[in-house]
This record gives sequence, C-alpha cells and structure tokens, in this order.
Amino acid sequence: MAHTNEEKKKLLNRVRRIRGQVEGIERALNQDAECSDVLHTISACRGAMDALMAEVIDGHIRFHVLDPSTNPTEEQGRAADDLISALRAYLK
Repeated sequence: MAHTNEEKKKLLNRVRRIRGQVEGIERALNQDAECSDVLHTISACRGAMDALMAEVIDGHIRFHVLDPSTNPTEEQGRAADDLISALRAYLK
C-alpha cells in the first residue's frame, strides 16, 4: 500500500498518533472527564483519521489510478490533482 519505505514510516507514525489519541479518549472516559474535553479529543482523533485517509487515497490515485509507469499526460495529472484536492477538502 505505501509505495516507498519513507511513505510507510509516515503512515505508521500517523497511526501511532491516532492510537495515542484513542487511548486519550479512553482515559478521559475512565476519569469521568468533562463532556467538552472528551468531544474535543474525539474531534482531534477524527481529524487525524481523515488526514490518514487523505494520504492513502492520494497514494492510491497517484500510483494505481494514474499509473506513473505509463507516463500520464498533463491533463491526466491535473485531473488527479483536482480529484485529490477535492477529496482533501471533503475530508477536512
């Protein structure tokens, strides 16, 4: 899924941060934290998941939908960039 070792490291680091955020939600619930604090933590976790989703979709489009080994046209590259931008905006 990750197309280089560096990309894989970045994705795994994101997952580890998300795991920490989810553990933070669990701690907050166990400690009977204020609802607003729990909601903020959930919101941050959701944002991190959306960012992870955007990265994976970006890689999928750039390496599978738009196969770099076939030398995509400029128009195809722009279309891929437009789609990725739209998806990132949606996932914000």
